[in-house]
Amino acid sequence: MAEKRVRLSDQLRRAVDASGLSHYAICKVTGIDKGSFSRFMAGKGWLSVEKADALGDLLRLEIVRRGKPPVIPKAKPGRKKKAR
Repeated sequence: MAEKRVRLSDQLRRAVDASGLSHYAICKVTGIDKGSFSRFMAGKGWLSVEKADALGDLLRLEIVRRGKPPVIPKAKPGRKKKAR
């Protein structure tokens, strides 16, 4: 049976919960707004790439790929533009 993919945002939430750090401390160190962080942790908001990076740095996280990436077909060439 194929393993269900866990979204990156869910993995971040789990890492925060497992860290034992308070949400206040995380927000203070990373510069993430408390309201934005609260919405993110509730699954009702998102973090910018910069804030997600700050959170990953604080928690010392790294991404590990399992398996091969999917094969994505190449795009068809578009129509050539007419010269003006």
